[in-house]
Amino acid sequence: MNFKHFYDPVLMFLIPLMVVMVPILIGQRYGIFHSKKFPGLKDAPIGTVVGAAFGLLAFMVAFVFQISSNRYDTRKALLLEEITNIRTTYLRAELLKEPLNSKTRNLLVEYVDIRADIDKDNAKLNHLLTRSQQILDTLWSYSVKLADEDRSSEIYSLFTTSVNDLVDNFNQRVTMTFEYRIPSVVLWIILIIAFCAMLALGYQFGISGRGNLGINMLLAIMFSVVMFLILSLDRPETGLARLNQKPLITLQKQLHVMQSKGDN
Repeated sequence: MNFKHFYDPVLMFLIPLMVVMVPILIGQRYGIFHSKKFPGLKDAPIGTVVGAAFGLLAFMVAFVFQISSNRYDTRKALLLEEITNIRTTYLRAELLKEPLNSKTRNLLVEYVDIRADIDKDNAKLNHLLTRSQQILDTLWSYSVKLADEDRSSEIYSLFTTSVNDLVDNFNQRVTMTFEYRIPSVVLWIILIIAFCAMLALGYQFGISGRGNLGINMLLAIMFSVVMFLILSLDRPETGLARLNQKPLITLQKQLHVMQSKGDN
């Protein structure tokens, strides 16, 4: 299975659903067949196996959920840090002489606009990321120009530090958002454990005669919803678990107001 396509919203729900429903039905049918062949068969040993399997499955799901949750919190912290860095760089840019002053502030306004557009239109993601990198490279070239003029000046130190923080923040954000993923092997393990656990549960239902389609479907939906949440947190570009962009939008409005006042 290619987990690249696993992050389609429909498949994110249907695959876990089938991983639960199919083995339960298979196990239940085999359990019914086995109970008829051996009428005195007891389900107590199977119950122990089912309990152990579900305990292991719960541990793995909790482990992976913690990874996804921590990455979500990290992305939120990086967003707030980036907003602070952009605003600081914009304010420090006012210390620069013209034309670097105006050029820097215009580039930062464009950079914020791009950040807002990325969350609105994923179709232009590669273009927007490339343009963001170009803006940061241009800002760094301004730092180099300041160094050639006077490397010992306090303005150079403040501005260079701000630009460096922006570059670091951009690289961390891109890495955390688009490169770090739950490893495919972990997803495979969860699906295999879930399949085996549900197979054992279905077998127990079959030999005890206690299972029914409603219970099976309820269990499948519960597992699917949890996996759907985990995968949504793991892939923010799906748009299913977006960060609150209000601080970024607020900054965007503030910078546009400040830019218009500066132009006047």
